[in-house]
Order: sequence, then C-alpha cells, then structure tokens
Amino acid sequence: MTPKNLMHLLSNNHASHILLEQLAHACQGSLVIDRQCRIVWISDAYRKLLELPDSLDPTGTPVEQLLPTSQMPRVVQTGKPMFVDLMEINGHWCVVNRLPLRSESGDIVGALGLIFHNDLDELQPLFDKFARLRRRFEKENLLRTSRYQLNDIIGQSPQITQMKRQAQRAAQLDTTLLLLGETGTGKELLAQGIHQASPRRNAPFVGINMAALPEPLAEAELFGTAAGAYTGADRKGRIGKVQLADGGTLFLDEIAEMPLAMQAKLLRVLQEREVEALGSNRLISVDVRIIAATSKNLAELVEQGLFRADLYYRLHVLPIHLPPLRQRQGDIALLAHYLLQDIQRQTQLPELQLSDAALHWLNDYHWPGNVRELRNRLERACVMAEGEQINPQDLGSDDPISALDTISTHRPGTTLPVIPETGTAASAALSNQQSDSSSAKPAPTDLKSLQQQYECQLLQETLDRHQGNRTLAAESLGISRATLYNRLKRCQQHQKSV
Repeated sequence: MTPKNLMHLLSNNHASHILLEQLAHACQGSLVIDRQCRIVWISDAYRKLLELPDSLDPTGTPVEQLLPTSQMPRVVQTGKPMFVDLMEINGHWCVVNRLPLRSESGDIVGALGLIFHNDLDELQPLFDKFARLRRRFEKENLLRTSRYQLNDIIGQSPQITQMKRQAQRAAQLDTTLLLLGETGTGKELLAQGIHQASPRRNAPFVGINMAALPEPLAEAELFGTAAGAYTGADRKGRIGKVQLADGGTLFLDEIAEMPLAMQAKLLRVLQEREVEALGSNRLISVDVRIIAATSKNLAELVEQGLFRADLYYRLHVLPIHLPPLRQRQGDIALLAHYLLQDIQRQTQLPELQLSDAALHWLNDYHWPGNVRELRNRLERACVMAEGEQINPQDLGSDDPISALDTISTHRPGTTLPVIPETGTAASAALSNQQSDSSSAKPAPTDLKSLQQQYECQLLQETLDRHQGNRTLAAESLGISRATLYNRLKRCQQHQKSV
C-alpha cells in the first residue's frame, strides 16, 4: 500500500480521521508510516520538533531518513507495539509509544508513533518516586527470602538433573555447602534454590560477592562495625551481613577472594557461631547457615598459601559441582528460549524468534561465560535484530573470540596461526616468527595451548586498540567485563607456565 493509498484510506475513514485529529491535539507529536516505512502523515507538533521548514513535505520519505534511530520499522515488521520508550530528537529526550496499524483483514498496513512528553523534566516527579520505591525495595529485599526455587533452574540434561537432586538432599541438612563451578553457571541461583527448599526458607537470604568488595571495606561489610570504630564510621555502628542473615542463609560468592585476615574470623563464625564486629570486643551469637561458592580451585590456593587450609576443610563438607553449559548440550535451546522470553518481558521489546541458524550456532559455541554469557548475547540480539528472527550475526558470531571458541571446540583439525605471546600487531608478530623462528618460543603442539596463545594475543591487541580501556575492549569483543578480567587472568597464568 502506497502512502497515497494509505492516506486516502485514513481520510475516507471518518473515525480514523477524527482519531488523527484528536491525537494531533492530545500528543506532543504524532506520525504515521506505511508498510514500506514511508511517512504518510505527520502532525504540526512533530514537524516543529524535527525543525522541518514549512516548504518541506516529508510525505513519502523513509522514516529512517528523518529519524535514524526510529524503531517504527521494527513495529511494522513484527506487528508488535512498543510502549513507553525513550528516543532523542534534536537534543530532546522524548517518551514515545508505537502501535501497528492493521487493515480490516488484519494485515499490517503501517505504524503510528506518538510522543507524549518532549521534556523529561516534566516526568522528574515520576522518576523520583520510582527511585524512592526502588531504594525501598532494595533495602527490604536484603531481608527477604530468596526469589528463586530449585524448579527455576532450567534444564533436563543428566548433569543438571543430578545436580538438582543433590541440592534437594543438601537443602534438608543444615551443614555448610560449597558450590563449585565456572563463572556464569548459576551458583547464586542454586544457593537461593537450596535456601528456599530448606527449613530456613522463611528467614533471610543474604548474599555478598567477595570479589566486588574493596579489601578495606570487606570486613566491615561482612562482620559489621562498632560505633566509632574508625574515622568516618557510622556513629551508631553498622550491622554486618552475618548478623543480617541470622536465622537464615549467608551466601558468600567468590569465597576465594576473601582476604586471609578475614578468613580466620569467618572460621570462628563457622565453628563457634559467633561474630565480632570491627572495633568491638563483644562476641554476638548468630544462627546462620553458610553457602560458599567459587570458580577457582581452592585446593591449589591452599597449597600456594593463598587460602587457609582449616577454612577450606570446614567449607568442603558438602561440595556440589555445577556443570558448564558446554556439557549441557541438550539444555542450550531450552535455556535460550526461556531467557529470550524473560528478556522480552522485562524490556517490553517485540517478540523475536531464534532462527534455525542461530540455534545451530548456539549449540556449536563453546560458552566460556556459560549461562550468563548466553543471556548477555540474547540481550544483544534483541537490540541488533532487525526482523522477526534472531540470526547468528545478531548473537555476535562474527566476534573474533566467538569464532575462535567455536573453531577450537568443534573443528579440532582446523589450523590456527601460531602467534607469539608478546607484541602489539598480529601480522608483525607472525612475520617476526616466520623470519626468525630461532628467537621465538617453541610453538605449542596441543590445540588447547594454541587456542590460549591466540586468545591472549587477541585480547592484548584489543586492549592496545582501546588504550587499555577494559570496558571498551570488552564491548568490542562482545563479552562482559567480568569475562574479560577472567581471560586476562588466565593469560597471565598461561604466560607464567610457558
């Protein structure tokens, strides 16, 4: 349907014509496009916002020519509305709604865009109210029971089924648990599920990530502080996470990052059920179950003197291993569909489907970041996809690291370039190696070392390209900052072992 035909249809339809007139007065901008995403009608208020001269008639112009960031074409393609979105127009942030237009037979004939606020200052009271409610929720949520149950763990593979059985049995005991698994495998989700299935389910579940706490603040955060314990401390003192979890469960994520000095105090909590606040000389009894988690090998850290042996044996009472996603091939499609629906529900984006090619790529990928990486890639795909389906490119299949992981896992016979560990340019490093092989380090012969060496080179080049900015480097590689840090740390260990 051409813009002229659609406009003729709207003009001849008395109800539609009245509606357009009402919208022009009620909104601060309204716009209609046809099936080919060409502008059919635009209100005077919208023209003013776009700063269009009176002599210019935008009818028939592709909407993306006037609004490069417009999501109207997506509404036309998917037939799904988009409510309460933010879009910047000529320096003004606007709240917009987008609705598909259908013919009497139900076919998509275009889309309608509406601007209800072109000055976000008008919405400041609403934003402030939302912020207050959010802070209140976060404060209250600290003392609430866990949100997830064991049934919320998605998967039907033998590995995940066995893990859930172990967790169900462990939940009935009151002993200390140690969750072992790679980053992104869902250790906190499992910890919350165990708490919810335990007799402590109606008491608080309090989680703390030791890796996210600066060492000077970690002790105060975990054990609390007495009044006036140090300069700048709260005059009334501070209740630590151990006391907040009294009667319930304390989840200590990344326990391997806990400073050695704190490990002795935690051991006292485990053995004596007592906690001593920082700057206090009084012991407080607590009834708390501790679930610890780590992605590192604690036994090796004990041998290196980086983790207390007595605390390790006290934690290692009942270990539960979480399988990495690459070992759960049968669960990948199931997880992807579930996470995609959850993302679309939270973001209110139009419904998208995974193409067969995308599902094939998901199953072939190595998943070093596990379920967390899967969710991140799906979120990215929801933004990048232009049609009704998600393709491999939307998931980041073209990223260097993604391609490397896929090749190394599923095409072990593929030959990858052997690149030295040092250097700033891959081509220069490879050229130097070829011209002076005697000065280069011995080339690795196994595929795993080859992959690690190539990955370290890619990471270094990316960091060099972004002047050491790790946030930008992670974004360009399509991975999270946490994944980048883990891989850089793995590269350091690899270089020491060579």
